[in-house]
Amino acid sequence: MASRNDLRGEIRQFLTTRRAKITPERAGLPDYGGRRRVAGLRREEVALLAGISIEYYTRLERGDARGVSDEVLDALARALQLDDVERVHLTDLIRTANARRPTRRPAKERVRPSVQRILDSMTGTAAFVRNGRLDILSANQLGYALYSPAFLDPHRPVNLARFIFLDPASTQFYGDWDGIAHAAVGSLRAEAGRDPYHRQLTDLIGELATRSHEFRVRWAAHDVKYYRSGVQPFRHPIGGELVLDYDALEIPADPGLTIVAYTAAPDSPAQRALDQLTAWTSTQNQPPSAVIDRSA
Repeated sequence: MASRNDLRGEIRQFLTTRRAKITPERAGLPDYGGRRRVAGLRREEVALLAGISIEYYTRLERGDARGVSDEVLDALARALQLDDVERVHLTDLIRTANARRPTRRPAKERVRPSVQRILDSMTGTAAFVRNGRLDILSANQLGYALYSPAFLDPHRPVNLARFIFLDPASTQFYGDWDGIAHAAVGSLRAEAGRDPYHRQLTDLIGELATRSHEFRVRWAAHDVKYYRSGVQPFRHPIGGELVLDYDALEIPADPGLTIVAYTAAPDSPAQRALDQLTAWTSTQNQPPSAVIDRSA
C-alpha cells in the first residue's frame, strides 16, 4: 500500500518526466547552444516559465506539496504544457499527499440491477461495466461475446490490464496492442493518483510490474490517460477482424464505475461482424456469460 514517501516520489517522478519532454524551443525559450546536462527543461527554466522561485519549484519537485495553491498548479500546468488529464493527475497527487490517510475500507463495488438492465437493453452494442482498476464487473450478452478471449481466464473478476500484459492471447485479440497497452497503463496511473491507498489497486500494479517487462517500462514513463472515446480494432476468433467505435460513460450514481460501449456504423463490415457474434450467442444453450465465463 502507498506511503507518504511513495506519494512524494510520485510527484517527483511525474514532474521530472514532464519537464524532460519539453525542449527550450517548444517552451519558447532561447537556446544558446552547447550540450545540455538534462533532457528537456532545467528546473530553473520551469520556475521561470511558471513565475515562481527556483527554490519553491525544487521543493515541489522533491515531493513537498504543502501549501500548493491552484494558481501555482495552473502556472505549472502551463509551463509544462500539461493536457487536461495530466493537470487533473497532478492535482490528485498533491491532494492525496496533503490529505489524511483514509482509515475506512472502501465499499464493495457492485452493478446495480437498474444498471444491468441498461446494459441488457443495449442490443446491437457490446457493453460492460468496469471499475478504475479495469476489472470487468458485468456485461451484456454481446459484451461477453466480444471479450470472450479474456473470460477464458478463470480469475475473477476479469481484469483487462492483467489480460493485456499477462495473457499472450491479447496480442492477437487487439489489432492495436501497443495502443491499448498504453491506454491501460495510463488509466491505472490516473487511478493510482486518485486512490493511492487502495490495496487491490496496489497489489495489481505490483503483480504486473513483477511479471511483465512491458508493463514496467510503460509504468516508469508516468504517462496518464483516460479511455474515453475512440476506435478500437479487434481480431476476434468468431467475429473476425472488426473495428469498433468505443465510448466510456461514467455512472454518476456509482463513482468509479464506467460503462464502456462498442458500436459500429449501420451496414458496415463491423456491424455485420457484431451481428455474427449476436447470432452465435443465440445458438448457445446457456447465457453467454455462463458459456464464456469458465468459472461459472
